[in-house]
Amino acid sequence: MSDLLFGLDTFGDVPQDDAGRLVSHAAAIRQVVDEAVLADQLGVDVIALGEHHRPEYSVSTPETVLAGIATRTSRIRLASGVTVLSSDDPVRVFQRFATVDALSNGRAEVILGRGSFTESFPLFGYDLRDYDTLFEEKIDLFVKLLDEKPVTWSGTLRAPLENADVFPKTESGRLDTWVGVGGSPQSVVRTAQYGLPLMLAIIGGAPDRFAPYIDLYRRAAEQLGTTAHPVGMHSPGFIADTDAEAKEIYWPHYRIMRDRIGKLRGWPPIRRQEFDSEVENGSLYIGSPETVARRMARAIRSLGVGRFDLIYSAGAQPASARMRAVELYGSKVIPMVRELLA
Repeated sequence: MSDLLFGLDTFGDVPQDDAGRLVSHAAAIRQVVDEAVLADQLGVDVIALGEHHRPEYSVSTPETVLAGIATRTSRIRLASGVTVLSSDDPVRVFQRFATVDALSNGRAEVILGRGSFTESFPLFGYDLRDYDTLFEEKIDLFVKLLDEKPVTWSGTLRAPLENADVFPKTESGRLDTWVGVGGSPQSVVRTAQYGLPLMLAIIGGAPDRFAPYIDLYRRAAEQLGTTAHPVGMHSPGFIADTDAEAKEIYWPHYRIMRDRIGKLRGWPPIRRQEFDSEVENGSLYIGSPETVARRMARAIRSLGVGRFDLIYSAGAQPASARMRAVELYGSKVIPMVRELLA
């Protein structure tokens, strides 16, 4: 398990300061950069920034923030988590991440997704009725761009390209690209079809229930004659010095965020009992370093994944507590998980 990778994910949730006030979006972005710098110093393998267009989150252009992080770090990989390709232009996405790759000496990677939120579609003038077609056509074009040769392509929702060469090129000749999937078998098979690595968003319920998706990915790659890469998983969590402290910091802000989103999706308000059950048996990795390390090791072993990314922010947890969570993840949790899996 020495080649197992560990990452941290955030959407740049707007945190509170020590006086309990929400900070500005600008301060929230600077906070993310500081957290990434600390993660880099502690040996965390990846920092992944998700794209959102909502008031609770500060990161709407992951690659811009990643470019800032690139200039202040030396080894951590710089990923999106995810880039909503459906409401963006594949050529521009490639160019922006190739630029981050240049600034970071080859540390950029893009995780493409369809997006679990839909705010970006009306914002950028896309019709939600085209949700599936947009992603299918755009990932098809993006995969062609990865060869870094002139591209000829046509679809129904974007202007065609005729022998178009795209710049800048990467120094390695290939931009690391994953596909983020939330639980659609069709998306898993598509990822295998293109021979791209799969990142599973496991945000609720027992992680073992995702084992069939990993099996499907490997079987599909075998049947399609493509490469099945080590699968990644990302799940929410939070680390503090004790289990009780971690829960009490996380719960009130998580509840507000979960109910705000749940109201839009027709979910009932979350009860503390459900939260505690998810922490004990589901996909919330919350507690002391020892507790979180044990639960991570169990999930990694049961699913056989090659990468685990922890979504370490969910709502307005205090900025200082978030920094402490990053510190404990890098200095204690990761070494413990490696030891448990050795």
